[in-house]
Amino acid sequence: MSRRVPVPAGKFPQAGARALLELEGKSLALFNVDGELLVIDDSCPHQGASLCGGRLEGRVIQCCAHGLRFDLRTGYLLNSTALKVAQYPVEVIDGRAFIVFPCEESAP
Repeated sequence: MSRRVPVPAGKFPQAGARALLELEGKSLALFNVDGELLVIDDSCPHQGASLCGGRLEGRVIQCCAHGLRFDLRTGYLLNSTALKVAQYPVEVIDGRAFIVFPCEESAP
């Protein structure tokens, strides 16, 4: 089960741009790469630096602090599965973008 949260009006980035969002108690970075919307947590899993302002090359974001590079589609550090930033699917329904968050399971 999951829940869809709409991208706030005025925060939808044009092609090649990005937006910083605060949703569901998270700081998120939303990227528009050639019309594909990609969302990750804005905090680098290495030491917490913001990823939104990093250098973007295609679907790869580079952390400003230490240069780590992450694949925006998978969230994984390039050429490794040792480090991952959370990423979230985006659905476009009737022209509106929604970030899809997994529902947390409640403990028995």
